[in-house]
Amino acid sequence: MTRKHFAGMAIVLSTILFVLFFFYLPIEVAGHRPGNVPLLMINAGFLAITAAIMIVGSLFVIVRKDYVICHLSTFSRFRHLLFLMIKRDFVTRYRRSVLGVLWSVLNPLLTMLVLTMVFSLLFQHEIPNFPVYLLSGQLIFNFFAESTGTAMGSITGSAGIIKKVYVPKYIFPVSRVLSSMVNVMFAFIAFMLVVLITRAPLHWTMLMIPIPIIYTLMFSMGVGMLLASMAVFFRDITYIYGVMTTFLMFMTPIFYPVSILPDRVFHLIHLNPMFHYVSYFRDLALYGVVPGLWANIICLGFALAALCCGLYVTMLQQDKYILYL
Repeated sequence: MTRKHFAGMAIVLSTILFVLFFFYLPIEVAGHRPGNVPLLMINAGFLAITAAIMIVGSLFVIVRKDYVICHLSTFSRFRHLLFLMIKRDFVTRYRRSVLGVLWSVLNPLLTMLVLTMVFSLLFQHEIPNFPVYLLSGQLIFNFFAESTGTAMGSITGSAGIIKKVYVPKYIFPVSRVLSSMVNVMFAFIAFMLVVLITRAPLHWTMLMIPIPIIYTLMFSMGVGMLLASMAVFFRDITYIYGVMTTFLMFMTPIFYPVSILPDRVFHLIHLNPMFHYVSYFRDLALYGVVPGLWANIICLGFALAALCCGLYVTMLQQDKYILYL
């Protein structure tokens, strides 16, 4: 089966899923159906496309198994280079810094302190344990914003290597996302310090925190590869993405409660993947609640769909990169 066959299959499947979701989408996602048809169509269409990409991507792995194994073998040969690039990014970040790695802990703490001073007066009654609430949203969103932002310029910034030797092009954005993952580990130390200082309740569900972080990692990796490929052909994306990230930040309930949103905006915000990842993290860390099956399906669906799209675009366009670097 060729790429055209898989693309056609994705279109047909997304159409079928759209019809199913339009009539049978859970009320938590769809909202009240009678007076909310346009929003229901947007939600159903977005989720149908995501589910179709995830299903077709899984089918591609099964049908084109030899192709996938070949690329996994190539990735395995360059894994040492990947580790060196991650180490380089980490060391370069704190070179000639007095505090060094401590900034990975201090930076989220200081940012949280400033934002808490500003927003606690507005939302102190609506949000219990506001510092923990704020830092939990920051931790997940900053991971996504930082990893995708650095991954976007990873291929154009590595033109010297790409022009001299053969390297799988996806290894550059992947290394940047994994480098940001290392920073998240230090940011999580800051999060736990805030939990202990504010005497927020400790729940056993905190042991499951790696799950939303892995979901966010997969999603960021897919978006990062997609942005890195787009930046090769369209350099202005680096400026546009800064505006998009700011918009996405305000569309994610990081420093404000979800309860202040009108019903239409509340249901529309479900189209934002970061809303689901932040909510998943907060359920485990702040409320001691284990998210249900539907929440896991949504988070995994967004992550796999983004990863499939990023890999597909990178594999399709990587031979053309050298002509534009």
